[in-house]
Amino acid sequence: MADLPENRTMMQFFEWHLPNDGEHWKRLAERAEELKSKGFDSIWIPPAAKAISQDDNGYATYDVYDLGEFDQKDTVRTKYGTKEELLEAVEACHEHGLQVYADVVMNHKAGADETETFEVIKVDPDNREEEISEPFEIEGWTYFNFPGRDGKHSDFVWHHHHFNGTDYDAANDEEGIFRILGDHKEFTDHVVDEFGNYDFLMFANIDYQHPEVKEEMIHWASWFAEETGVDGFRLDAIKHINHLFIADFIGAVKEAHGDDFYIVGEFWQPELEIIETFLEYVDYGMNLFDVTLHYKFFEASNQGPDFDLTTIFEDTLVGTHPLQAVTFVDNHDSQPNESLESWVDDWFKPLAYALILLREDGYPCVFYGDYYGIDGEAPQDGKQEMLDPLLHARSHFSYGPQEDYFDHPNTIGWVRFGEEEKPNSGCAVIMSNGEPGAKVMHVGEHRAGETWHDMTGTMDNKITIGDDGNAEFPVEGGSVSVYVQETE
Repeated sequence: MADLPENRTMMQFFEWHLPNDGEHWKRLAERAEELKSKGFDSIWIPPAAKAISQDDNGYATYDVYDLGEFDQKDTVRTKYGTKEELLEAVEACHEHGLQVYADVVMNHKAGADETETFEVIKVDPDNREEEISEPFEIEGWTYFNFPGRDGKHSDFVWHHHHFNGTDYDAANDEEGIFRILGDHKEFTDHVVDEFGNYDFLMFANIDYQHPEVKEEMIHWASWFAEETGVDGFRLDAIKHINHLFIADFIGAVKEAHGDDFYIVGEFWQPELEIIETFLEYVDYGMNLFDVTLHYKFFEASNQGPDFDLTTIFEDTLVGTHPLQAVTFVDNHDSQPNESLESWVDDWFKPLAYALILLREDGYPCVFYGDYYGIDGEAPQDGKQEMLDPLLHARSHFSYGPQEDYFDHPNTIGWVRFGEEEKPNSGCAVIMSNGEPGAKVMHVGEHRAGETWHDMTGTMDNKITIGDDGNAEFPVEGGSVSVYVQETE
């Protein structure tokens, strides 16, 4: 019988404060073999397209067809390197059995080449449904013709009618949210209704009700996938993008590149009901990062023993729609001092990672900043020493049916019973957010007499499985232990 496939594990291979040294694609190529050996099978890379400046992280997108190939915005390379180095990194990942998912930013464009004059209405930033001016003309940065690229890859030129909003009037040096007027021009209703309507986020906001825009961006996606060889997309800020277009985009991409082409979206919304409404738009045809679970981790890390661990998966995406959930602990937006700061405290990180790595549901994603550390004004040390045993447990032991012991608010556990095709697989996980504890858990009568140990190294005692397949598994306060069979 063939071996079972390894558990899937993703790494987000960047954090917000990477150095602007142009070496990041090289770092990925150099570490591909090691990442595979640690248990990762896919890599989420940062936005590869040319941004408004070389030190931008890629979310202020200028030219989606320039992957570090053309002299634009005073640079050929992006923050992460050149196009050639990007392609070499993707190839290196593939050589070592790693899939690559590209972060794509489709909500807006920044750093236009020229201004245009057009008519707008100013709207209230706190309620974009409320108009706070009469129609008037502004001079906006909406003309993109990419002279440094000179039509290579695409001759599409962007004008103000390809956008539905912008945030700056150059004629009057005025900032605001200006809804662009014209035939069939409005903010789409097919977005979340935060601030009345959250179609507009920043810069020149792309209008996906315009047929030329839809055609061009679907063409670009196919070009990008072919050009780079990536295995999937991570779609940025999709709660701001016309959900009907997202559904069409998914269909077009999968038709061109097959149903196995992976698509996951960032839909930053902690309310499960709103997330479910979006999934209905796209017919459950993509995965989403489980923001609901992230906020549970954040809350648990702040409340300590006052948080009831038995509720950790209530009202989360992984708890209700596990096939759609990409689980994570933190990311570049939640890290300290960033736009969605909600950093999970260090003491709870081992528990949180055990909860995403060692259970049967969800597709876990490990944050580069947790693994290697983050820089900036609030630096954090990497936690590779803590994460490697959990990754090893996921790769080698965390298989088979699962039985939960969520019967105490401060001490919970579960058992994975293992699979015959995975020799020695199976594990017992126990964690506490309060005092030290212990829990009797059943691992199977066929395990009778086996010696198990805590592979995290937190507990140094040996556990002998009883004739009935039960054993008492202890845990230190505020920590997690992962017990597996002790072998040579």
